[in-house]
Amino acid sequence: MREFMAITKALSDPGRVRILLALRRRELCVCQITELFGFAPSTMSKHLSILHHAGLIQSRKTERWVHYRLPDQPVPAAVREALDWVHQSLAGTTEAKADTQRLGKILRMNLKEICRRQCRRRGC
Repeated sequence: MREFMAITKALSDPGRVRILLALRRRELCVCQITELFGFAPSTMSKHLSILHHAGLIQSRKTERWVHYRLPDQPVPAAVREALDWVHQSLAGTTEAKADTQRLGKILRMNLKEICRRQCRRRGC
């Protein structure tokens, strides 16, 4: 029951669902996800934490970069079914297609430059 509730909580926010859709094809750095959606750092951190707690994403850190991806196999059936449901139901929506197009532009950008831009916006 606890696993189910964590998954449904994670899927109850449009921003978190869009993050899952963005991760369906590849691993992304947190700065790339932030650039894609324009969330404040605290909002992004909360969204990623909820998704991670539900087992819907995994993370790894290399130097100063934190990368997120959908979970590797094997995963609990509820996680796999939830991810499949999200992708089958929403991958073809106008919003998901627009996110994919914008993500393509972001992936061509230098990670260090993305981080610098975000830092300037926050005043760090």
